Amino acid sequence: MMVIRPIRKSDFAELVKIADESGHGFTSLPNNEELLAAKIARSEASFIKTVDCPQDEGYLFVLENTETGEVVGTSAIEAAVGLDDAFYHYHLSKVIHSSRTLNVYNPVEILTLCNDYTGATELCTLFLREQARKNGNGKLLSKVRFMFIKEHEDRFADTLLAEMRGVSDENGKSPFWKWLEEHFFSMDFPTADYLTGIGQKVFIAELMPKYPIYVNLLSKEAQEVVGQVHEKTKPAIQLLKNEGFTFNGYVDIFDAGPTVEAKLNNVRTVRSSSHKKVIIGDNAGGQQVMIANTELENFRATLADLSFDKDGDDIVITAKMAEALQISEGDTIRIATV
Repeated sequence: MMVIRPIRKSDFAELVKIADESGHGFTSLPNNEELLAAKIARSEASFIKTVDCPQDEGYLFVLENTETGEVVGTSAIEAAVGLDDAFYHYHLSKVIHSSRTLNVYNPVEILTLCNDYTGATELCTLFLREQARKNGNGKLLSKVRFMFIKEHEDRFADTLLAEMRGVSDENGKSPFWKWLEEHFFSMDFPTADYLTGIGQKVFIAELMPKYPIYVNLLSKEAQEVVGQVHEKTKPAIQLLKNEGFTFNGYVDIFDAGPTVEAKLNNVRTVRSSSHKKVIIGDNAGGQQVMIANTELENFRATLADLSFDKDGDDIVITAKMAEALQISEGDTIRIATV
């Protein structure tokens, strides 16, 4: 059985492997053992912290195969971005250059550096290992975060965002960053991305152009990737769009990948989720659902085929599933259709 749970210190070696496999452009999981250990410690502290409003908490989850004990994926939630370190984006908008005298009207796209998402909750660090990309594991790893956020709303903001990996090649070269590097920086994309991932962001404020960038002045290659996602990220952004996330013109400052956003209670999984009382017994199966306990530090979730009455108050689950989710008969769980 595949089960989502909070990360723990004993998962360190597996997280190092995942960070190595994730490759260039995966800013939130840099291949740095000291930083990864700190991320685990921060997550463990966040899950036990008393919180009445979102602050600097970071919640890191892993997907575990309970039969083998192998960790095959990870995903995370940042409670509120930009409170300690500036959270930068470029906002893509238009300005009009016109002259009635000359009968000229030219709309031009510009990129403006901003911190508009400060305080929003970020969905991040989603990565599923190659061998586990099947049987709905990717959907579970991504969508279960909505169930967790809804269950513990006081810990999160109403606005959710997700930064999607932009276009880069197998060597980590980004066409958008190449243009910035030539004109404003003297470091390659993997280095800039890595420095951001380990929290060294001061160079952004020091070197990033302070004035809006006219998109038509970028190289042709850079213009083509503004707001576009990496080939491997297309399933992830489609999943979020299906959940109700939209692109409102914000792009990453390094690779120009799109950032999508949604209000919590407009997310499809949140709207379709409900609480049920647990009955332990046999269930012949029927509809595929995500099922999660209502715990914090001992949060558990999985994907299962279950037969149940949508309008009823109870749901029958097997003893094996109850054990995996650390729940007993009579407990409350949250379920959502996939």
